[in-house]
Amino acid sequence: MTSNKILLFVVLICFSFQGISQRSAAYTNDLAEFNRALELYNNQQFLAAQNLFDDVKEQTEDEKIEGDCAYYIANAAVRLNQPGADKLMERFVTRYPTSTKTNSAYLDVADYYFKTGKYSLSRKWYDKVDENSMSRKDRERFYFNNGYAYFKAKRFDQARKYLERVRDSKEFGSQAKYYIGYMAYEGDDYEEANQYFEEVKSNDRYSEDLSYFQADMNFKLGNFEKAIALGKEQLQSSNRLERSQLNKIIGESYFNLEKYDEAIKYLKEYNGQRGRWNNTDYYQLGYAYYKQGDFEKAIAEFNKIIDGNNAIAQNAYYHLAQSYLKSNQKQQALNAFKNASEMDFDAKIKEDAYLNYARLGYEIGNSYESPSQVLITYLEKYPDSEAKQEVESLLIDSFLTSKNYEEAMRLLEKNRNFSDKQAYQKVAYYYGLQLYEDGDYVEAINNFEKALSEPRDQKITAKATFWKAESEYSINRIDDAIIGYKEFAGMSAARGTDELENLDYNLGYAYFKKNEYARAIEYFKRFAEDDSKEVATRNDALLRLGDTYFVSSQYWPAIEAYNKAIAQSGNNDYAAFQKAMSYGFIDRRDTKIEELKKFINKYSRSSYRDDALYELGNTYIAANNTQNGLSTYDRLIREVPKSAFVPKAMLRQGLIHYNSNNGDQALRRLKQIVSDYPNTPEAMQAVSTARMVYVDMGRTDEYARWVKNIDFVEVTDADLDDTSYEAAENQYFNNDYDKAISGFEKYLGSFPNGIHAINANFYLGQLYFRKGEKHKAAKYYRYVAEKPKNEFTEQSLSRLSELLLENENYREAVTYLERLEKEAGSQQNVVFAQSNLMKSYLELEQNQKAAAYADKVLGNEEADKEARNDARLIVARAAFASGNMQKAKSAYAEVQKTAKGELAAEALYYDAYFKNSAGNFEASNAAVQILAKDFSGYKRWGAKGLVLMAKNFEKLGDAYQATYILDNVIKNFSNYPKIVTESKQELSRIKAEEAKTNSSVETN
Repeated sequence: MTSNKILLFVVLICFSFQGISQRSAAYTNDLAEFNRALELYNNQQFLAAQNLFDDVKEQTEDEKIEGDCAYYIANAAVRLNQPGADKLMERFVTRYPTSTKTNSAYLDVADYYFKTGKYSLSRKWYDKVDENSMSRKDRERFYFNNGYAYFKAKRFDQARKYLERVRDSKEFGSQAKYYIGYMAYEGDDYEEANQYFEEVKSNDRYSEDLSYFQADMNFKLGNFEKAIALGKEQLQSSNRLERSQLNKIIGESYFNLEKYDEAIKYLKEYNGQRGRWNNTDYYQLGYAYYKQGDFEKAIAEFNKIIDGNNAIAQNAYYHLAQSYLKSNQKQQALNAFKNASEMDFDAKIKEDAYLNYARLGYEIGNSYESPSQVLITYLEKYPDSEAKQEVESLLIDSFLTSKNYEEAMRLLEKNRNFSDKQAYQKVAYYYGLQLYEDGDYVEAINNFEKALSEPRDQKITAKATFWKAESEYSINRIDDAIIGYKEFAGMSAARGTDELENLDYNLGYAYFKKNEYARAIEYFKRFAEDDSKEVATRNDALLRLGDTYFVSSQYWPAIEAYNKAIAQSGNNDYAAFQKAMSYGFIDRRDTKIEELKKFINKYSRSSYRDDALYELGNTYIAANNTQNGLSTYDRLIREVPKSAFVPKAMLRQGLIHYNSNNGDQALRRLKQIVSDYPNTPEAMQAVSTARMVYVDMGRTDEYARWVKNIDFVEVTDADLDDTSYEAAENQYFNNDYDKAISGFEKYLGSFPNGIHAINANFYLGQLYFRKGEKHKAAKYYRYVAEKPKNEFTEQSLSRLSELLLENENYREAVTYLERLEKEAGSQQNVVFAQSNLMKSYLELEQNQKAAAYADKVLGNEEADKEARNDARLIVARAAFASGNMQKAKSAYAEVQKTAKGELAAEALYYDAYFKNSAGNFEASNAAVQILAKDFSGYKRWGAKGLVLMAKNFEKLGDAYQATYILDNVIKNFSNYPKIVTESKQELSRIKAEEAKTNSSVETN
């Protein structure tokens, strides 16, 4: 080798050595920094370590060190729970796929998440691990941890797959067997569970849990005695949660062994799941109390079972009903029996529950459905029942006791196999009476005839005959009525009846209405002379006797009858007036005048006062006492200005002035009539008389100018007007109503403002009303009512008001009712106006006016019992609406004393309402029960009563009754949406409260 070559070799070697030395120094420096970072990492100073690893990674040129740094940076991020830690780890794996730490990275991260209890994250990383690259020790840990993570997620199939691999492991075997056993326990495989638990029971770590599990497994396997023994062994050493569960196991084991006394102690100590029992828990304790005969405590547990819908619930509700029954709580028992009867889990319980439900509904009433219908349904469902004869007997009686005769008749006629003829006769008769009282006389007759078609009970046959005659009288079938009255009189069963007491009185009226006055006199006289009869009815008979003599021109006997009526009653304006009038027909003019003057002075508020004044004026004029006659007419005009006699009196004054040659005075009066009372017969007569006055005074031009401005006068057609009207009127009085309608309408078409327009309109109103075409009738009554006071004003106001009230047009009705009150001559119409004004104002929510009119009715001596009841009711409603509860309570109490039908139902509901408000919940429920039993036909009040009852039961601590009742109101009373809405709100509130202690209760 030459020296130059040697020199070059030496230079190259020196250069290479220098480069190696430099790299070695850098590597040594990176390794030192790396080791320092690793030391921080191992000391769990992860953030500091992470930062240093990051620096080393940035500076090193060694790929291995760089990869290791990336691994530890990602690992530290995981432990520091930094965002994106998993991305760092995945980046490490992707960037350094050949790193020996890849598998360790996955395992380390998975183990970290496992140790920190983040099992779902740990399973994510365990899934990335290559188990073939692990050591045996790491593999066992991997299997156990992964299995446990799946166990915690309740994915038992996957958990078992991993845990089975380590069940023989020295380190993890006991734990694996415990969890495998637990999973078998949860899966109800008690044999396998017991096998695994036996293998680990020597391990103190599991001994306490195993005692509980084995007690529970024996219970579930039906080994109740062993379950009790194991449970009692564990009871003292258990924690609070386990103690609750062990008490449940022991108590339920005793329950299944029918050792109810021992069961109660332990069942009571159970705390439920998360502090809440379920329906089964309440059932077991309730049934244990029931079997011990402690019905009060049984009820307290059973009635917490809400919304139950399984065999246990059906059984519970049945025994709850029995407990109520044994505690004499019949309304509650009815609800519970009904509930049990609606479930199909146990047919025997269902049938017996329905039988008891039917019995109780008959006994105490049923607000949900007709007791009769329930009994019929039972017979249809269970035709071979041993109780069939008993139920059929109850069914027959229920038709009568329920007083819901309409439904009873419907059911009887639909189900004739379930009744006997006697029951059918009774129900038909009582339904007929109910219809008669409601004024539906045609249907009443129909039902009385049905009663007569089954003449089983002779007393009822007799009574049905009488009331059929009464109904026929009410619809003007007088001949039929008389036949019925006489047939009744000839029946031996009629003796001793109230109906027979007044038979002569009724026959007197019938003959009077038929214009057979001699026969009417016979019956009225016989009745009036019988001192055993009621005074008020005898007095009326005397008046009618007087009227009958009067219309048959027997005035002296008439006066005698009127005198007896006055003597008997002490005060009788009608008799006094008729007596005075009678003297006029027997040429005792002076006596007539004196009697009329006495009448006017004595009866200042009589509805006949205007009649008397008018008659007195006429009598003075007939006696040529013109001055007194004129002044009496003036007194009538002044004191009773709304009287229909006023235009008649004015017309007479005009005629008197005309006949006395006082033409100007006559014209003033006649023109006043035309002005104040246009379109009336008096106005037409006034125009005719005025024409004569003007002619006599030679002032015909003045007459022509005056009469031209009177729109209702058709002078040239007067004869045609009369002829057309009379033709229609004749048909009316001959009872040929269709021809009368045609005639009157033709007349008004030709003479809309004719002389007889008021009469024609009124008669058309009457005819259409009779035909039931009430909307047409209203038009004609309104025409008459809007005209100045005439002889048909009062009747038209009354009829028109009636039609408006039927259509609930209260606002318009009050206008006419107020007029009727002021203008009516009949006290009966005054009472009608006042009573309907109070009702209308209540409907219009003008409570003060309603109450004011109610007070008027109560202060009116002529008001009948029914009107007074209505008035008391209005006072009560108005007071309630205005918040004056004390007055409302007092008023409803007064209503309750005398009311019948729906008014009585309303009063009874408010009796229950005020008792609820006072906290008297049991007394309130008692009132609702009476409402259900005696007034079941009035569904609205029944529904409101049920809601009130539910509120009472809630306050009494019986949530079952409260919720069951409300649920049934919602299901059965959809026709009353406000009541249903209130029920839903109450039900939701109560359930929300009960759900706090009962996990079986579902809330919306």
